[in-house]
Amino acid sequence: MPLLQIECLESRINKPCEHYGQFAISPLNSSQAITVGNALRRTLLSDLEGTAIVAARIAGIQHEFSTIPGVREDVLEILLNLKSIVFRSSVKESHVGKVKVQGPGIVTAGLLELPMGIELVDPRQYIATICTKTIFELEFRLETDVGYKLINTSIDSMGSDFLQIDSRFMPVKQVNFTVQETSQTNNKAQDTLCLEVWTNGSITPQDAVSQGSKLLAKFFNSLRNLNFKPKIDEFSTDNQIVGKVSIEELQLSVRAYNCLKRAQIHSISDLLDYSYTKLLEIKNFGKKSADELVEALEKRCGIILPYENQTVVSEE
Repeated sequence: MPLLQIECLESRINKPCEHYGQFAISPLNSSQAITVGNALRRTLLSDLEGTAIVAARIAGIQHEFSTIPGVREDVLEILLNLKSIVFRSSVKESHVGKVKVQGPGIVTAGLLELPMGIELVDPRQYIATICTKTIFELEFRLETDVGYKLINTSIDSMGSDFLQIDSRFMPVKQVNFTVQETSQTNNKAQDTLCLEVWTNGSITPQDAVSQGSKLLAKFFNSLRNLNFKPKIDEFSTDNQIVGKVSIEELQLSVRAYNCLKRAQIHSISDLLDYSYTKLLEIKNFGKKSADELVEALEKRCGIILPYENQTVVSEE
């Protein structure tokens, strides 16, 4: 199988938080392109890491339905604006940032005090407008994760005054792919996978495709050296093997069969706990039924039930 080649057909930055890339991957056999395209698309959208604000604490505010005197936006609007801020991070740990501004003025992402290893993609992203000389003080927590995290899905270790935020960690915003038939080799169609990737600017489309491919390769590489044997049941005696046989195999009369079923006796292994005397204690199970059962066990399975509670004997 020939090695795949990838070519960047187009790369552009529409906005600071919208990067676009188009790629062609070839050669692929018929139907392989769709398989590879689906796998890459799902990985790019759900498995790449990103950094986002997961909780915020605003001075003097107890819940998200509050308003801040002198600030145009209410708390809920401010939280939504914080959610949309895009970060580029080289660290994995949880960190805390803050901002303290006295109005009047406009609060943007560029005013945030960030820890080392974390930077903004677009410092102009809007947060709030202070209309008076009010002091706007905000503290927030940053985390690196994958996918989308809803509030109340993790333990808030920083106190109840932190307001949790639905957090989007996905750096890839959209992925499209198409398949084109490009050539015929040895009567086999050769396809090209055309991949379009949009990111939020925290990662380039080229790096996103590279990281997604590495994740897929690592996942499938873990399946290369599977070495296991099917489980084989081991039995120490013939009685254990026979014990798995259901009582239907004994071909008992309807009366005897129904009495055993009502007593929750479903297999021969259940009968091994009974003696002849104990069988007679089963409701409506008389001497005739007991004799029939004992005879059937001995004839079909080589098992002799004891008269009293003794060890069951199996004929060889």
